[in-house]
Amino acid sequence: MRNYSLRRLSDQPILKTTDLKPAMEGFEVLGAFNPAACRVGDQVLLLLRVAEAPRPEKGWLHVPVVVHTDGVPRLTVKTFREPREPYDPRVVTIDGKVYLTSLSHLRLARSHDGIHFIPDDKPFLFPTRADEAFGVEDARITFLEGKYWITYTAVSERGPGVGLAQTHDFTDVNRIGMVLPPPNKDACLFPDRINDKYLMLHRPMVHEIGKPSIWLSESPDGIHWGQHRYVFGPSDKNWEYQKIGAGPEPILTDEGWLVCYHGTSQTTEYALALALLDGDSPSRIIGRSAVPLLTPELAWEREGFFPNVVFSNGWIQWPDNRIWVYYGAADYGVGLAELTSG
Repeated sequence: MRNYSLRRLSDQPILKTTDLKPAMEGFEVLGAFNPAACRVGDQVLLLLRVAEAPRPEKGWLHVPVVVHTDGVPRLTVKTFREPREPYDPRVVTIDGKVYLTSLSHLRLARSHDGIHFIPDDKPFLFPTRADEAFGVEDARITFLEGKYWITYTAVSERGPGVGLAQTHDFTDVNRIGMVLPPPNKDACLFPDRINDKYLMLHRPMVHEIGKPSIWLSESPDGIHWGQHRYVFGPSDKNWEYQKIGAGPEPILTDEGWLVCYHGTSQTTEYALALALLDGDSPSRIIGRSAVPLLTPELAWEREGFFPNVVFSNGWIQWPDNRIWVYYGAADYGVGLAELTSG
């Protein structure tokens, strides 16, 4: 496996939370981060995760959820007394029930140079299904067989699962639904069939036994998935000790499938690294990073809605084979780095 490095192309975020308007009246944008990425014609598109919440009110906690009434989805805000004890800024437990403190949707941002982006004002994918009641998050985009396949995390009170949607033009979208049930996330599709099968990396969220790791599954049609196989998991190195998860769609190189992934330390600091999988049999790992390629170092990577995070689920390859990696920073903004090999 070649020696790769990630070099930041800017010491400032290329997109910030303050660059986006809330899509819902009475709400504020808490974070615009973790974008999927692709090239469409002469444009670079980012599919941002945008977390919004009702404007705060002292002493009260307003929790947004999508509720189905007679089969019709409706955005609802539940109101509770704010807990007196400290709580996770993203997740709260009220009367034994877990809620997210914000509702995420997926929103497009567009650019001609891959650096300066104009975000849409309206969502591209908004949670509408019962299994999306707490939001849709952290998309990946794979161009496969003439269309763009979008995997994302669908969250509800029953846990996070893997949703799938397809589009030809990022105007009309076909929502397939949940293809891997909870608890699962961090799913990305390979851009080619292998042995006439669709392939996907995903991350079952184990708890009692084992650690969250990267698995491979296959499908005859891209919808029904099976033949799940463990590929690799966290090592004993601190920077990827707690859990790992796959990032953007794998890129085929002359060495094999290049996979970007994140790992978290014992103190839940996120880092980015690479793995190389066999080109013909991606369940076989050829190599992986001995040290992280990117860690939270800059102030806006260390301080935000959730601190000490660099998380990538989007990259693009230019015609000259340069690879640009878009990453979420501290669940607040978006950074850009270039992947090079020596």
